[in-house]
Amino acid sequence: METLHIHTEKITTKHYIWIAIIFTTLTFTLLSYFNTQLSTIRILMVTMSLGCILLLTTTFFNPSSMSFTLTFMHCQFHSHYGGWSTTWHNIQHIGNVTLASGEWHHPLPWIGIRLKNYDDFIRTICPRVASRLLLEQRVLLVMVLKHSVHPNHQLEDILFDDDPFITSNGEQFHGLQAMIANRMRYNRELLGFDFFIADDVLDRPVNDFIGLLRRYKAAA
Repeated sequence: METLHIHTEKITTKHYIWIAIIFTTLTFTLLSYFNTQLSTIRILMVTMSLGCILLLTTTFFNPSSMSFTLTFMHCQFHSHYGGWSTTWHNIQHIGNVTLASGEWHHPLPWIGIRLKNYDDFIRTICPRVASRLLLEQRVLLVMVLKHSVHPNHQLEDILFDDDPFITSNGEQFHGLQAMIANRMRYNRELLGFDFFIADDVLDRPVNDFIGLLRRYKAAA
């Protein structure tokens, strides 16, 4: 399949809706307050000026950024603080993340990735990205342990477990690499996946993005 560069925006459609609501509210407030003090032309000029300022500000603070590169060989994540990469052949499963509560499974706004082998992923992941994964994705462990009737782990023991990690190939990881490897192990045990992709870095709904990743994996 052809190489695909996926770009996302910092401000989503939901943000634009809120901006439109705020602008409309301010406009009507302005019209109500100055109705008897300013002429119609001046009110329209002020309103248009506010709209232009709002549009320019939104455009300036909302540059498009590339979040993923998909090729026939691999999937790569990009961010201003680094990234990660894995080949399609090393991905075992891509799917929805759900939280079990009794007999119900509630979908979460995350995509789960399960790898066949940790070695290359841990060895090549950017340290800053590894640190952010540990911090940003800990909420998933908090939720699953909170809903567990008889949890096998204590939260404080698994969030930042830095015990040396030995891979299936006999390689040993220490420090930050061991922490991310151990986290991936706990994620797999409790949620069925090794690491996760949040919906706020996607350019389309979660299920559509899962379908896209699966198509690239199937074609690899």
